[in-house]
Amino acid sequence: IDYNYITFQDDKCGFFGFFECYDDDEAAGSLLSAAENWLKEQNIDKMIGPMNPSTNDECGFLSEGFDMPPSLMMVYTPRYYLRLVEQYGLKKIKELYAYDMDVSEDSRINRLERVVAAVKKKLPTLEIRTVQESSFEKDLKTVKSIYNRAWEKNWGFVPWSDEEFTDLASKLKILIIPQMVIIAEVAGSPVGMLISVPDYNYVLKKLNGRLFPFGIFKFLYYRKKIDSLRLMIMGVIKEYRHKGIEAVMYEKGLKNALKIGYKHCELSWVLEDNVMTKRSAEMMKGRIYKKYAIYCN
Repeated sequence: IDYNYITFQDDKCGFFGFFECYDDDEAAGSLLSAAENWLKEQNIDKMIGPMNPSTNDECGFLSEGFDMPPSLMMVYTPRYYLRLVEQYGLKKIKELYAYDMDVSEDSRINRLERVVAAVKKKLPTLEIRTVQESSFEKDLKTVKSIYNRAWEKNWGFVPWSDEEFTDLASKLKILIIPQMVIIAEVAGSPVGMLISVPDYNYVLKKLNGRLFPFGIFKFLYYRKKIDSLRLMIMGVIKEYRHKGIEAVMYEKGLKNALKIGYKHCELSWVLEDNVMTKRSAEMMKGRIYKKYAIYCN
């Protein structure tokens, strides 16, 4: 039960998550009914999931794209999970998309440059910058503020608490490349941000789950060979949406990615009804190649 969610969304519901089960209807039914019954004991009848434990983390069951490995901090679940939860009686209420984008395509940059020129003409005080190691902690607080304002009307959203954000920041600090964390400012005030991280799942696969004693050397070697990113967070606060700021951040991120040597990018996850982000992904010639399902009783 996430009481912050209940208060913020005014939606009295509970969540199930971290679901692991053999392909067995009875076992799955026992797990789900135990979760549902416990929630009812807390006077909560509505159950949504999987959330691990919220939309700020990994969520959903993979429903399309089983032939592709998961990107960093995205789930990979067996196909039969869909049948197990539907057999129990849960209904799909929301779908999440992952887009695949070819970073190296020149035509995309040319198109963005024209859009960016027009946007900057209309917003002369718009500045796009990357985070600096010397001000990393301060910039992360800016990211948190933008995130909580930009996502507040999204389905399932719950604001980052200070504790959650501190935990996430500590995890991402060793993964983040400063050039791929982009902040948009208008007249010196932060209005948008974009965060992409290298897809370290490529490295983890090479390590076969073992970092010590010699895996650390493999990690350092294969880290240099990562050619894919996950664009995991992108948003603009309400007052500055529909002004093209997203395109300006995309252009900056794309050019920086090319300089570093990345070739592919996954944009994930995107709500099925997030029209603005879907349009941005399509403008970048992204294609949906994975889908994830969220269920409710």
